[in-house]
Amino acid sequence: MNNKIRHIILLFVFVSLGLQAQYITEVLEYKPAPGQLINSKPWGVPQAGQSLIGKVNGSMSLGAFGGYVVFKFENPVQNHPDNPFGVDFTVFGNPLNDWSEPGIASVMKDENKNGMPDDTWYELAGSDYFYSSTIKNYEVTYTNPKQEEATDVPWTDNYGNMGAVLANSFHKQPYYPMADLFTSVGDDSYTLSGTRIEIDVDKNNPSMVKSYKKAFGYSDNQFRGSAPYTLPDNPYTPGKENAGGDAFDIDWAVDQNGNYVDLDQIDFVKIHNGVLGDGGWLGEISTEITGAVVVVPETSVTGEVDMIHIKPLPAKIEGDSYQIEAFAYHKGRWMRDAPITWTSSVDGADVDSNNLLTFNTSGNIVLTAALKNRPEIKNSVSCALDYSTSTSIGQRLNAIRISVYPNPVADFIYLKGVTQASVSIYNAAGVKLKEFQNYDGDKPIAVGDLPKGVYLLKINNVAKNNVFRFLKR
Repeated sequence: MNNKIRHIILLFVFVSLGLQAQYITEVLEYKPAPGQLINSKPWGVPQAGQSLIGKVNGSMSLGAFGGYVVFKFENPVQNHPDNPFGVDFTVFGNPLNDWSEPGIASVMKDENKNGMPDDTWYELAGSDYFYSSTIKNYEVTYTNPKQEEATDVPWTDNYGNMGAVLANSFHKQPYYPMADLFTSVGDDSYTLSGTRIEIDVDKNNPSMVKSYKKAFGYSDNQFRGSAPYTLPDNPYTPGKENAGGDAFDIDWAVDQNGNYVDLDQIDFVKIHNGVLGDGGWLGEISTEITGAVVVVPETSVTGEVDMIHIKPLPAKIEGDSYQIEAFAYHKGRWMRDAPITWTSSVDGADVDSNNLLTFNTSGNIVLTAALKNRPEIKNSVSCALDYSTSTSIGQRLNAIRISVYPNPVADFIYLKGVTQASVSIYNAAGVKLKEFQNYDGDKPIAVGDLPKGVYLLKINNVAKNNVFRFLKR
Protein backbone atom coordinates (compact mmCIF):
# COMPACT_ATOMS: atom_id res chain seq x y z
CA MET A 1 0.00 0.00 0.00
CA ASN A 2 1.53 3.33 -0.98
CA ASN A 3 1.70 6.27 1.43
CA LYS A 4 -1.03 8.29 -0.30
CA ILE A 5 -3.61 5.49 0.02
CA ARG A 6 -2.57 4.82 3.61
CA HIS A 7 -2.95 8.51 4.47
CA ILE A 8 -6.48 8.56 2.99
CA ILE A 9 -7.47 5.46 4.95
CA LEU A 10 -6.03 6.79 8.21
CA LEU A 11 -7.65 10.17 7.67
CA PHE A 12 -11.01 8.41 7.25
CA VAL A 13 -10.37 6.36 10.39
CA PHE A 14 -9.43 9.43 12.44
CA VAL A 15 -12.56 11.31 11.36
CA SER A 16 -14.89 8.30 11.84
CA LEU A 17 -13.54 7.77 15.37
CA GLY A 18 -13.86 11.42 16.23
CA LEU A 19 -10.10 11.86 16.58
CA GLN A 20 -9.97 15.52 15.64
CA ALA A 21 -6.57 17.10 15.28
CA GLN A 22 -5.44 19.33 18.13
CA TYR A 23 -3.64 22.39 16.80
CA ILE A 24 -2.24 25.34 18.73
CA THR A 25 -5.10 27.17 20.42
CA GLU A 26 -3.22 29.95 22.18
CA VAL A 27 0.16 31.68 21.92
CA LEU A 28 0.99 32.85 25.43
CA GLU A 29 4.28 34.61 24.76
CA TYR A 30 6.32 35.66 21.76
CA LYS A 31 9.68 37.33 22.34
CA PRO A 32 11.94 37.29 19.29
CA ALA A 33 15.64 38.00 19.08
CA PRO A 34 16.79 40.57 16.51
CA GLY A 35 16.56 39.36 12.93
CA GLN A 36 15.92 40.24 9.32
CA LEU A 37 12.20 39.33 9.55
CA ILE A 38 11.54 41.05 12.89
CA ASN A 39 9.27 44.14 12.84
CA SER A 40 8.07 43.02 9.41
CA LYS A 41 4.75 41.40 8.45
CA PRO A 42 3.80 38.59 8.51
CA TRP A 43 6.76 36.79 10.19
CA GLY A 44 8.04 39.21 12.81
CA VAL A 45 5.13 41.05 14.43
CA PRO A 46 2.96 40.12 17.44
CA GLN A 47 0.13 39.11 15.09
CA ALA A 48 2.37 36.23 13.94
CA GLY A 49 1.17 34.35 17.02
CA GLN A 50 -2.40 34.41 15.75
CA SER A 51 -1.26 32.84 12.46
CA LEU A 52 -0.20 29.65 14.28
CA ILE A 53 -3.62 28.94 15.78
CA GLY A 54 -5.56 26.05 14.30
CA LYS A 55 -3.27 25.29 11.36
CA VAL A 56 0.24 24.36 10.24
CA ASN A 57 0.87 27.01 7.58
CA GLY A 58 1.24 30.12 9.72
CA SER A 59 4.28 32.41 9.84
CA MET A 60 6.46 33.30 12.84
CA SER A 61 10.18 34.04 13.01
CA LEU A 62 12.07 33.76 16.30
CA GLY A 63 15.03 35.81 15.09
CA ALA A 64 18.57 35.00 16.23
CA PHE A 65 19.64 32.90 19.24
CA GLY A 66 17.24 32.83 22.18
CA GLY A 67 14.14 34.20 20.47
CA TYR A 68 11.18 32.14 21.68
CA VAL A 69 7.48 31.39 21.60
CA VAL A 70 5.30 29.70 24.24
CA PHE A 71 2.05 28.04 23.18
CA LYS A 72 -0.55 25.51 24.27
CA PHE A 73 -3.05 23.14 22.71
CA GLU A 74 -6.74 22.85 23.57
CA ASN A 75 -6.11 19.93 25.94
CA PRO A 76 -3.04 18.62 27.77
CA VAL A 77 -0.76 16.53 25.55
CA GLN A 78 -0.66 12.95 26.80
CA ASN A 79 2.57 10.96 26.81
CA HIS A 80 0.78 8.10 25.04
CA PRO A 81 2.55 4.74 24.51
CA ASP A 82 0.37 3.93 21.47
CA ASN A 83 1.48 6.96 19.47
CA PRO A 84 3.43 6.10 16.31
CA PHE A 85 7.17 5.89 17.14
CA GLY A 86 6.28 7.05 20.67
CA VAL A 87 6.17 10.74 19.69
CA ASP A 88 3.50 13.07 21.05
CA PHE A 89 3.37 16.28 19.00
CA THR A 90 4.82 17.74 15.82
CA VAL A 91 6.10 21.26 15.19
CA PHE A 92 6.28 22.59 11.63
CA GLY A 93 8.68 25.15 10.19
CA ASN A 94 9.93 26.15 6.74
CA PRO A 95 13.34 24.48 6.27
CA LEU A 96 14.87 24.27 2.82
CA ASN A 97 17.03 21.63 1.21
CA ASP A 98 20.36 21.75 3.08
CA TRP A 99 19.05 24.62 5.18
CA SER A 100 18.00 23.93 8.77
CA GLU A 101 17.46 26.55 11.49
CA PRO A 102 17.17 24.39 14.61
CA GLY A 103 14.85 25.37 17.42
CA ILE A 104 14.99 23.67 20.83
CA ALA A 105 11.76 22.51 22.48
CA SER A 106 10.96 22.57 26.18
CA VAL A 107 7.77 21.37 27.85
CA MET A 108 5.95 22.14 31.08
CA LYS A 109 3.24 20.45 33.09
CA ASP A 110 0.74 22.74 34.80
CA GLU A 111 1.50 21.32 38.23
CA ASN A 112 -0.06 24.18 40.20
CA LYS A 113 -3.10 24.08 37.88
CA ASN A 114 -3.36 27.84 37.45
CA GLY A 115 -3.34 27.74 33.65
CA MET A 116 -0.10 29.71 33.42
CA PRO A 117 3.38 28.56 32.28
CA ASP A 118 5.00 29.27 35.65
CA ASP A 119 6.09 25.78 36.73
CA THR A 120 9.26 23.88 35.67
CA TRP A 121 10.48 23.78 32.08
CA TYR A 122 12.04 20.51 30.90
CA GLU A 123 14.12 20.56 27.75
CA LEU A 124 13.45 17.82 25.21
CA ALA A 125 16.93 16.42 24.61
CA GLY A 126 17.54 16.14 20.87
CA SER A 127 20.42 14.47 19.07
CA ASP A 128 22.92 17.23 19.96
CA TYR A 129 22.00 17.65 23.62
CA PHE A 130 24.84 15.50 25.00
CA TYR A 131 27.55 16.94 22.71
CA SER A 132 30.53 18.41 24.55
CA SER A 133 30.03 21.55 22.44
CA THR A 134 26.46 22.13 23.65
CA ILE A 135 26.21 24.99 26.14
CA LYS A 136 23.56 25.11 28.83
CA ASN A 137 22.44 28.40 30.37
CA TYR A 138 23.91 30.36 27.48
CA GLU A 139 23.03 34.07 27.47
CA VAL A 140 23.19 36.67 24.73
CA THR A 141 22.60 40.38 25.30
CA TYR A 142 21.51 42.36 22.25
CA THR A 143 22.06 46.14 22.08
CA ASN A 144 19.71 48.44 20.20
CA PRO A 145 21.62 50.41 17.53
CA LYS A 146 18.66 52.85 17.47
CA GLN A 147 18.63 53.41 13.75
CA GLU A 148 15.52 53.92 11.63
CA GLU A 149 16.61 51.39 9.06
CA ALA A 150 18.43 48.07 8.95
CA THR A 151 21.83 48.09 10.63
CA ASP A 152 23.93 45.50 12.44
CA VAL A 153 22.68 44.65 15.95
CA PRO A 154 25.64 44.13 18.36
CA TRP A 155 25.59 41.28 20.88
CA THR A 156 27.73 40.00 23.74
CA ASP A 157 27.44 36.66 25.53
CA ASN A 158 28.13 35.41 29.05
CA TYR A 159 31.42 33.87 27.87
CA GLY A 160 32.97 37.21 26.91
CA ASN A 161 32.36 36.88 23.17
CA MET A 162 30.87 39.57 20.96
CA GLY A 163 29.48 39.88 17.47
CA ALA A 164 26.48 41.21 15.59
CA VAL A 165 23.28 40.15 13.86
CA LEU A 166 24.22 41.43 10.42
CA ALA A 167 21.95 43.57 8.29
CA ASN A 168 21.50 42.70 4.62
CA SER A 169 20.14 44.43 1.54
CA PHE A 170 16.93 42.40 1.35
CA HIS A 171 15.27 43.67 4.53
CA LYS A 172 15.39 47.40 5.21
CA GLN A 173 13.50 47.73 8.52
CA PRO A 174 15.26 47.81 11.92
CA TYR A 175 16.14 44.30 13.13
CA TYR A 176 16.02 45.08 16.87
CA PRO A 177 12.43 44.48 18.14
CA MET A 178 10.61 47.81 18.20
CA ALA A 179 9.22 49.02 21.53
CA ASP A 180 5.74 49.75 20.19
CA LEU A 181 5.46 46.15 18.97
CA PHE A 182 7.31 44.21 21.69
CA THR A 183 6.79 45.94 25.02
CA SER A 184 8.74 43.31 27.00
CA VAL A 185 11.96 44.09 25.11
CA GLY A 186 14.23 46.71 26.66
CA ASP A 187 14.65 49.86 24.62
CA ASP A 188 18.43 49.89 25.10
CA SER A 189 19.22 46.19 25.40
CA TYR A 190 17.82 42.85 26.50
CA THR A 191 19.10 39.36 27.29
CA LEU A 192 17.86 36.00 26.03
CA SER A 193 19.02 32.66 27.38
CA GLY A 194 18.74 28.92 26.85
CA THR A 195 20.66 25.93 25.59
CA ARG A 196 22.88 26.61 22.60
CA ILE A 197 23.88 23.89 20.14
CA GLU A 198 26.59 24.00 17.51
CA ILE A 199 25.48 24.89 14.00
CA ASP A 200 26.98 23.12 11.00
CA VAL A 201 27.23 25.86 8.35
CA ASP A 202 29.05 25.32 5.06
CA LYS A 203 30.13 28.57 3.34
CA ASN A 204 32.55 27.01 0.87
CA ASN A 205 30.26 28.13 -1.94
CA PRO A 206 29.06 31.63 -0.92
CA SER A 207 26.16 31.50 -3.38
CA MET A 208 24.93 28.19 -1.94
CA VAL A 209 25.41 28.44 1.82
CA LYS A 210 24.28 25.30 3.66
CA SER A 211 23.10 24.75 7.22
CA TYR A 212 22.89 21.00 7.69
CA LYS A 213 20.00 19.23 9.40
CA LYS A 214 20.19 17.75 12.87
CA ALA A 215 19.44 14.06 13.38
CA PHE A 216 16.31 14.51 15.51
CA GLY A 217 14.69 16.60 18.20
CA TYR A 218 14.77 20.13 16.72
CA SER A 219 12.13 22.27 15.03
CA ASP A 220 12.49 23.91 11.60
CA ASN A 221 14.62 20.93 10.65
CA GLN A 222 12.46 18.59 8.50
CA PHE A 223 10.19 19.31 5.54
CA ARG A 224 6.43 19.25 5.92
CA GLY A 225 4.67 16.22 4.45
CA SER A 226 0.98 15.67 3.77
CA ALA A 227 -2.21 15.29 5.82
CA PRO A 228 -3.25 13.80 8.15
CA TYR A 229 -0.84 15.89 10.19
CA THR A 230 -1.61 13.81 13.27
CA LEU A 231 0.33 10.95 11.62
CA PRO A 232 3.93 11.93 12.45
CA ASP A 233 7.26 11.55 10.76
CA ASN A 234 9.60 8.92 12.20
CA PRO A 235 12.32 11.08 13.80
CA TYR A 236 14.79 8.17 13.89
CA THR A 237 15.04 7.69 10.14
CA PRO A 238 16.63 10.24 7.79
CA GLY A 239 13.87 10.59 5.18
CA LYS A 240 10.57 12.43 5.35
CA GLU A 241 7.56 10.27 6.17
CA ASN A 242 3.85 10.91 6.68
CA ALA A 243 3.18 14.47 7.93
CA GLY A 244 6.86 15.36 7.97
CA GLY A 245 7.79 18.23 10.24
CA ASP A 246 9.64 17.66 13.48
CA ALA A 247 8.07 15.15 15.86
CA PHE A 248 8.80 15.36 19.60
CA ASP A 249 8.49 12.78 22.37
CA ILE A 250 7.69 13.91 25.92
CA ASP A 251 9.97 11.06 27.05
CA TRP A 252 12.96 13.09 25.84
CA ALA A 253 12.44 15.52 28.74
CA VAL A 254 15.51 16.07 30.94
CA ASP A 255 16.12 18.03 34.12
CA GLN A 256 18.81 20.69 34.55
CA ASN A 257 21.43 17.98 35.15
CA GLY A 258 20.61 16.13 31.93
CA ASN A 259 18.77 13.28 33.61
CA TYR A 260 15.62 11.95 31.95
CA VAL A 261 12.36 12.63 33.77
CA ASP A 262 9.01 10.86 33.37
CA LEU A 263 6.04 13.09 32.57
CA ASP A 264 2.57 11.67 31.98
CA GLN A 265 1.41 14.80 30.16
CA ILE A 266 2.37 18.40 29.41
CA ASP A 267 0.38 21.62 29.06
CA PHE A 268 2.81 24.13 27.54
CA VAL A 269 5.48 24.06 24.84
CA LYS A 270 8.33 26.51 24.39
CA ILE A 271 10.49 26.73 21.27
CA HIS A 272 13.63 28.87 21.27
CA ASN A 273 16.21 29.38 18.56
CA GLY A 274 19.07 27.17 19.75
CA VAL A 275 21.84 28.44 17.46
CA LEU A 276 23.83 31.63 16.96
CA GLY A 277 25.04 31.70 13.39
CA ASP A 278 25.23 33.65 10.18
CA GLY A 279 24.30 32.31 6.75
CA GLY A 280 26.06 34.90 4.62
CA TRP A 281 23.65 36.47 2.14
CA LEU A 282 20.84 34.39 3.68
CA GLY A 283 21.16 36.35 6.91
CA GLU A 284 21.13 35.14 10.49
CA ILE A 285 20.02 31.57 11.16
CA SER A 286 16.57 32.13 12.63
CA THR A 287 14.08 29.44 13.62
CA GLU A 288 10.67 29.79 11.97
CA ILE A 289 7.43 28.23 13.24
CA THR A 290 4.34 27.65 11.08
CA GLY A 291 2.22 25.55 13.44
CA ALA A 292 2.00 22.43 15.59
CA VAL A 293 -0.33 19.47 16.08
CA VAL A 294 -0.82 16.72 18.66
CA VAL A 295 -0.19 13.12 17.54
CA VAL A 296 -3.09 10.66 17.66
CA PRO A 297 -2.59 7.08 18.97
CA GLU A 298 -2.33 4.54 16.13
CA THR A 299 -0.73 1.17 16.87
CA SER A 300 -0.73 0.02 13.24
CA VAL A 301 2.00 2.54 12.33
CA THR A 302 5.42 1.19 13.23
CA GLY A 303 9.04 1.81 12.30
CA GLU A 304 12.65 1.63 13.45
CA VAL A 305 13.20 3.34 16.81
CA ASP A 306 16.87 2.44 17.43
CA MET A 307 19.69 4.50 16.00
CA ILE A 308 23.33 5.47 16.37
CA HIS A 309 24.25 9.11 16.09
CA ILE A 310 27.81 10.43 15.75
CA LYS A 311 28.88 14.03 16.19
CA PRO A 312 30.24 15.22 12.83
CA LEU A 313 34.03 15.09 12.60
CA PRO A 314 36.21 18.00 11.49
CA ALA A 315 37.16 17.93 7.80
CA LYS A 316 40.74 17.21 8.91
CA ILE A 317 42.08 15.69 12.14
CA GLU A 318 45.73 16.42 12.91
CA GLY A 319 47.97 14.66 15.40
CA ASP A 320 47.51 11.03 16.44
CA SER A 321 44.19 10.84 18.30
CA TYR A 322 40.72 12.34 18.53
CA GLN A 323 37.81 11.85 20.93
CA ILE A 324 34.72 10.84 18.93
CA GLU A 325 31.28 11.43 20.40
CA ALA A 326 28.87 8.60 19.52
CA PHE A 327 25.48 7.81 21.02
CA ALA A 328 23.11 4.85 20.82
CA TYR A 329 19.44 5.79 21.14
CA HIS A 330 16.22 3.85 21.72
CA LYS A 331 13.12 5.95 21.09
CA GLY A 332 15.29 9.02 21.42
CA ARG A 333 16.64 8.19 24.87
CA TRP A 334 20.37 7.69 25.10
CA MET A 335 21.28 4.09 25.96
CA ARG A 336 24.37 5.00 27.94
CA ASP A 337 25.62 1.43 28.39
CA ALA A 338 24.78 0.02 24.95
CA PRO A 339 28.03 -1.38 23.48
CA ILE A 340 29.14 0.08 20.14
CA THR A 341 31.58 -1.63 17.79
CA TRP A 342 33.71 0.28 15.27
CA THR A 343 35.21 -0.55 11.90
CA SER A 344 37.74 1.52 9.97
CA SER A 345 38.23 1.78 6.23
CA VAL A 346 42.03 1.96 6.56
CA ASP A 347 44.76 0.16 8.46
CA GLY A 348 46.56 2.15 11.12
CA ALA A 349 43.41 3.80 12.51
CA ASP A 350 41.15 2.31 15.18
CA VAL A 351 38.46 3.42 17.61
CA ASP A 352 38.40 1.85 21.07
CA SER A 353 35.53 1.13 23.46
CA ASN A 354 35.76 4.69 24.79
CA ASN A 355 35.23 6.06 21.26
CA LEU A 356 38.81 7.33 21.15
CA LEU A 357 40.27 7.33 17.64
CA THR A 358 44.02 6.69 17.44
CA PHE A 359 45.96 6.62 14.18
CA ASN A 360 49.46 6.45 12.70
CA THR A 361 48.52 7.10 9.09
CA SER A 362 47.37 9.97 6.88
CA GLY A 363 44.62 10.11 4.27
CA ASN A 364 40.87 9.85 3.93
CA ILE A 365 39.01 7.52 6.29
CA VAL A 366 35.49 6.24 6.89
CA LEU A 367 34.58 5.08 10.38
CA THR A 368 31.43 3.02 11.01
CA ALA A 369 29.77 2.49 14.38
CA ALA A 370 27.24 -0.30 14.94
CA LEU A 371 25.19 -1.55 17.86
CA LYS A 372 26.90 -4.70 19.11
CA ASN A 373 23.58 -6.41 19.75
CA ARG A 374 21.98 -5.14 16.51
CA PRO A 375 24.77 -4.69 13.96
CA GLU A 376 22.29 -3.62 11.29
CA ILE A 377 21.85 -0.38 13.26
CA LYS A 378 24.87 1.64 12.20
CA ASN A 379 26.14 5.02 11.13
CA SER A 380 29.29 6.29 9.43
CA VAL A 381 31.42 9.42 9.45
CA SER A 382 34.39 10.44 7.32
CA CYS A 383 37.28 12.86 7.43
CA ALA A 384 40.92 13.28 6.43
CA LEU A 385 43.68 12.25 8.84
CA ASP A 386 46.96 14.16 9.06
CA TYR A 387 49.28 12.09 11.23
CA SER A 388 51.89 14.19 13.01
CA THR A 389 54.66 13.39 15.50
CA SER A 390 56.04 16.93 15.73
CA THR A 391 58.21 17.38 18.79
CA SER A 392 59.03 21.09 18.90
CA ILE A 393 57.10 23.02 21.54
CA GLY A 394 55.54 25.40 19.04
CA GLN A 395 54.47 22.58 16.73
CA ARG A 396 53.09 20.50 19.60
CA LEU A 397 50.96 23.37 20.90
CA ASN A 398 49.41 23.69 17.45
CA ALA A 399 49.14 19.97 16.73
CA ILE A 400 47.87 18.66 20.06
CA ARG A 401 44.14 18.79 20.55
CA ILE A 402 42.96 18.62 24.15
CA SER A 403 40.88 15.48 24.61
CA VAL A 404 38.59 14.54 27.49
CA TYR A 405 37.98 10.82 27.68
CA PRO A 406 36.11 8.62 28.17
CA ASN A 407 32.90 10.54 27.58
CA PRO A 408 30.52 9.42 29.04
CA VAL A 409 32.49 8.45 32.14
CA ALA A 410 31.85 6.07 35.04
CA ASP A 411 34.69 6.43 37.57
CA PHE A 412 37.74 8.24 36.17
CA ILE A 413 38.19 10.85 33.47
CA TYR A 414 41.47 11.67 31.69
CA LEU A 415 42.76 14.72 29.83
CA LYS A 416 45.19 14.58 26.93
CA GLY A 417 47.24 17.55 25.75
CA VAL A 418 47.27 19.32 29.13
CA THR A 419 50.24 20.30 31.31
CA GLN A 420 50.43 22.36 34.51
CA ALA A 421 46.77 23.26 34.29
CA SER A 422 44.07 24.26 36.70
CA VAL A 423 41.09 21.94 36.21
CA SER A 424 37.63 22.58 37.66
CA ILE A 425 34.40 20.61 37.45
CA TYR A 426 31.01 22.36 37.63
CA ASN A 427 27.48 21.01 37.63
CA ALA A 428 24.92 22.18 35.08
CA ALA A 429 23.81 24.97 37.44
CA GLY A 430 27.36 26.42 37.47
CA VAL A 431 28.35 25.32 40.99
CA LYS A 432 32.02 24.33 41.33
CA LEU A 433 32.31 20.78 42.67
CA LYS A 434 35.98 19.87 42.28
CA GLU A 435 39.25 21.66 41.56
CA PHE A 436 42.73 20.35 40.74
CA GLN A 437 45.91 22.44 40.50
CA ASN A 438 49.05 21.69 38.47
CA TYR A 439 47.33 18.89 36.60
CA ASP A 440 49.37 17.03 33.97
CA GLY A 441 47.76 15.02 31.20
CA ASP A 442 46.79 11.35 31.53
CA LYS A 443 46.46 11.45 35.31
CA PRO A 444 43.08 10.03 36.42
CA ILE A 445 40.50 12.44 37.82
CA ALA A 446 38.04 10.64 40.10
CA VAL A 447 34.39 11.42 39.33
CA GLY A 448 32.77 8.21 40.58
CA ASP A 449 31.24 10.09 43.53
CA LEU A 450 29.32 12.49 41.28
CA PRO A 451 25.61 11.82 40.63
CA LYS A 452 24.59 10.89 37.09
CA GLY A 453 24.24 13.96 34.92
CA VAL A 454 25.96 16.51 32.69
CA TYR A 455 28.99 18.48 33.96
CA LEU A 456 31.31 21.22 32.72
CA LEU A 457 35.07 20.75 32.92
CA LYS A 458 37.11 23.95 32.70
CA ILE A 459 40.83 23.81 31.91
CA ASN A 460 43.06 26.85 32.42
CA ASN A 461 46.75 26.87 31.52
CA VAL A 462 49.29 29.14 29.87
CA ALA A 463 48.54 27.86 26.39
CA LYS A 464 44.76 28.19 26.29
CA ASN A 465 41.52 28.08 28.22
CA ASN A 466 38.97 25.41 27.35
CA VAL A 467 35.52 24.33 28.50
CA PHE A 468 34.36 20.75 27.89
CA ARG A 469 31.10 19.01 28.65
CA PHE A 470 30.97 15.42 29.87
CA LEU A 471 28.31 13.07 31.06
CA LYS A 472 28.60 10.99 34.24
CA ARG A 473 26.78 7.70 33.86
